[in-house]
Formats: sequence, structure tokens, C-alpha cells
Amino acid sequence: MELQVTNSPFNQEQVELLNRLIPTLTDGQRLWLGGYIAAFQAGAVAAAPTGLVGLNGQNATGAAATVSAPAVSREVTVLYGSQTGNSIGLSKKLAKKLEEQGLQVTLSSMGDFKPNGLKKIENLLIVVSTHGEGEPPDNAISFHEFLNSKRAPKLEGLRYSILALGDTSYEFFCQTGKDFDKRLQELGGTALVPRVDCDVDFDEPAAEWMNDVLASLSSTPAAAGTVTSEAVTAAVSSGESEFNRTNPFKAEVLENLNLNGRGSDRETRHIELSLEGSNLDYEPGDSLGVFPENHPRLVDELIAAMGWNADERVTINKNGDQLSVYEALLRHYEITAVTKPVVEQLAKLSPESGLAALLADDAAFRNVMNSSDLLDLVQDYSLKGIAATPFLAVLRKIPARLYSIASSSKAFPDEVHLTVRTVRYEARGRERYGVCSVHLAERIEAGDTLPVYIQHNPNFKLPENPDTPIIMVGPGTGVAPFRAFLGEREEIGAEGKTWLFYGDQHFSTDFLYQTEWQRWLKDGVLTKMDVAFSRDTEQKVYVQHRMLEHSKELYQWIQEGASIYICGDEKKMAHDVHAALISILQQEGGLSPEQAADYMTRLQQEKRYQRDVY
Repeated sequence: MELQVTNSPFNQEQVELLNRLIPTLTDGQRLWLGGYIAAFQAGAVAAAPTGLVGLNGQNATGAAATVSAPAVSREVTVLYGSQTGNSIGLSKKLAKKLEEQGLQVTLSSMGDFKPNGLKKIENLLIVVSTHGEGEPPDNAISFHEFLNSKRAPKLEGLRYSILALGDTSYEFFCQTGKDFDKRLQELGGTALVPRVDCDVDFDEPAAEWMNDVLASLSSTPAAAGTVTSEAVTAAVSSGESEFNRTNPFKAEVLENLNLNGRGSDRETRHIELSLEGSNLDYEPGDSLGVFPENHPRLVDELIAAMGWNADERVTINKNGDQLSVYEALLRHYEITAVTKPVVEQLAKLSPESGLAALLADDAAFRNVMNSSDLLDLVQDYSLKGIAATPFLAVLRKIPARLYSIASSSKAFPDEVHLTVRTVRYEARGRERYGVCSVHLAERIEAGDTLPVYIQHNPNFKLPENPDTPIIMVGPGTGVAPFRAFLGEREEIGAEGKTWLFYGDQHFSTDFLYQTEWQRWLKDGVLTKMDVAFSRDTEQKVYVQHRMLEHSKELYQWIQEGASIYICGDEKKMAHDVHAALISILQQEGGLSPEQAADYMTRLQQEKRYQRDVY
């Protein structure tokens, strides 16, 4: 409703000011403003002498009774579900800001939270990522299952808000956050501020969401404060260093070797980088974010297909920074993935292209998103003719690639090591490349620099007690963090037993870090190692088969308190290994399928079953 002098108590000048202001406010700002006006009126009335008559002729005491609002709970619960650590960093930042306002904050992983206490909560804030094909991260699974079960209580008194992290290049973008939002509404909860869904470049929308939440929970204007996107970046990056995701460190390449032997179908790079002077620190289980460059050949082909001038200058950000079209496509914009927001914007730039019809056909769009890059889209939908500036403006920034760190900083001070499998394949008559893996394999050598940052991952950490036995399952490049685990245990003199299951295609060409495992076996750092080379036997043998062959001893290790770590392919390997563990618990422990599943859930809650899967 538009305010007018005739339908409100305001004069013409006030009406015009309000009509300009109100449509520009976010939901959180409207809530804050309502609270501010109520508090301001209540404060004015409280200060008035007894018997003072208000504007409407009421006694001041009566006016105060009219405007006083019910007391808002000062207790806030912040729950996070995280696979790689982003949600944890954001939640800690949010909790700190809430505490600065005088609020009593409970911060917890969803995996550690007792869901029966949900009905006692009045203010709930959720920060959660989505993993795989729309699935909750590992430490959110139990809470997600509880909330969607018949045991979930009615939550009529609950006020909540959700920050969802995701990636628009996946079909089920921010699905876990959407699931929580829908279910909390069904249970009677009321949104404090609307859910915000963030793409990979989440700093600004996350900061805006935090500010809306802070405003809606504030009782006084001074308490609200603000969160900047820079503060968000710092919250999810390395604590003491000035270098982070938006200000990466240019690390010098010390070594770049192919670990596979001659004749292998695979190429796996061992990369050593110098962190000297960065003040970046990491622990085994953390990841390194690497900002890659697109393949120059793909950049040239895209420019040619669009008929652009490679040297034309384009603005690449809000600060007005400019690059040539070629440099922008090479280093700044993502061109190997097709996302829904990009296609929606391109459909507006080229209404006759047929992109609108593509968006209306879910199955067809899903196929394009899963199999096409930007050059395919340009060629298939005849997008030539769109100028470079508006076209590039709809693209998202090229996201960093996260790699499990393959070194211990105690063993290699001021260095960080990576293990990267090169991805190459052909589709539709054109060679395709893994953006970062081929950049590292073909165009990076010793002496070059790479922009990097540390991504801390509290969900994949060695046991605090170095005497705890550990079981590690890491085929292929999934073995990378276990090189870091064993290097760390060697440096600190840990006494706990260690067992590694490793697999790849061929023993002779694909046994990554073979001499290091052999040395650690000889020195006792690695207690036991079982390998599976799938192409060396008549029937393919994988790591889960080796685990089943040793089921009795594996079960004994688990009963002795061993922690289990899985790293590698999520879609198949991790599921097969999980199924093998369930089978071992049933076979050796006499558990039913339900009991075995509950046992694995308890191991996960006790942080004795951790996964770094992708």
C-alpha cells in the first residue's frame, strides 16, 4: 500500500520520504525499524513525568502500555553443517557478532547437537552447505534425518533463519538449506529473515544475511553493528595470515613431478609449493585452495566463436578494475561450467536464441548443465552478436579448486604438497580439460607462482590422542591426506597403530608414493598396508574387497577404539567402503543392518568415522 496524506497521520513531505524509503528496505531492516520505533516510543514515554498527556490524549502510562512489545528472547542457537569448513567459519563469525550484542549464544555442529532440545529453542540460526547430489554434509545427516522424522516436535514458538551454501553448477543447488527451511515451516517455525542461498562466491550475500539477522535480533539500534564481506572472508580463512580466499598468496612452485610410471593411462602430479613469508599455517586434513587459469585454447575458441576483439577492455568487478577480454576469460571468469543463473541472463540478452525454451525443459537443461561448457552453449544457441561487456558481466568468477594437502607442516616447514590427477577426455569431437589439473600439468613448472589459500577442515582431523589406532582408506589421489597423517605421526613420535588401504589400476605404474609407504612400514610408522590394483587381476579388485578379506582384524581394531578415515571419490568408492564397513559389523559383530547403521552413526558422532570425499 502506498502511503498518502489521506490514509496516514503524516504530512506530504513525510509521505514522500517514507514512500521512497520503504520499498528499498530488506525484511531484516523493516523488522529492525519496527523494533526501533517501538523502543523509541517506549523510552520517550518512560521518561515523561507522571500524569503527562500524550499526543492522542491518553495518559503517558497508558501510552506506554499500548506500545510495549513482548520481551524477545536473548538466547540464540547457531547450528552448522559443513563438509569443507566454510559453514564452520561463518557460524563462528556470526556467533561472535551476536555475543557482542549481549546475546547468549550456543554454537554447535549439527552432529553434536541433541535434537530433543529443539523444542526449547526460540531463536535458531542455521548455516549449512549441500554435499554431492543435494545431500546434507556428513555432520548434518543425523539432524536432517531427525527433523524429517515423526519424532520431530511442533515448533510454533521458533524463530529461525538459514544461510545455505552451494554451487549453481550442480542441479540440487543449496538443497539441504531448502530442505531445512521447508521442514521448519511445516513444524510451525517462523522465518526471522528469509533464507539466503549462496553460490561459491558467498562473501557478500553471507554478510548481508548476517546483517539482517543481527538487525532483527537487536533491541537497540546501536547494538546491531555490521558485518562486511571482508570480515566474512577472514572468518573462513587462515586465522593469523593476511592471505585468504579473496587475497590469495602467490606461492612459488618448488617441484612438479608426474608420479605415474611410463605406460600408465594416468597422469598424477606431485606439486610442492613454498609458503615462506605467507604466515599461512595448516594441519593434516586441511585443504589448499588453488585459483587456476582456463585453457588458452578454449579462450581463443570462445573469442573466435563470438567474434570479439581479444584486446577490448572490460570491467570485471564493482571496483572498476579492467582487463582485456582475453585476460578476463583466461584468469577471471568461469567458462567450463553452465549454470542456471548464467543461462537465465543470457536468455534475456538473446531472446530469440531458444535459451528460454531450454530453461523451461528441466530434463534438457539438466543434460546441458552436465555435459556442456560455455563454447558449446554459444555454438548450439547461436549467441554470436552479444557484445563482450554485457556477456561477460553475467558470468561468475572462476572458483578455486580445493585439494587435500599431502604434507605435514612439521615434516616440511614453509611448504605445502598436493597430489593432483590430471583430467582429459573428448566429447562432441572436442578435447576437454580439467581446468586446474591440466593447468598444473601443462603450464606450471618450478619457479612459477600459483595463487593459493588454506581451507581449514575441522571435520577431517587426526585423533587428539596419538596412541589411538587409525584406519585409512584412500585409493588413487585419495591417499594424499594420509601421506600428511603419517608424516605428522612420524614427527610427533605417535605410538598408535596405523593401517592403510590403497588402490589404483596397475602396481607397476600407478603405485603413488610407493617408496615412502615402504619406508614407513620398515620404520614402524605404518603398521599395516593392503593394496588393490584393479587391472592386474582377472576380476577387478578394489579397496572394499581387501577390507572384507580382513574383516575379523578390522573389526578388532574398531573395537580397540580405532578411528576410520575415508578420502576420495564420493559417488562410488565412499559408498562401497561404507557398505563394506556395515557388512563387517554385521558379520563380525553379529549386528542387524539397523544396528550396524546406528553403530556407524555413533562412530561419526564420536568423530571416529571421518570422510573427505568429493
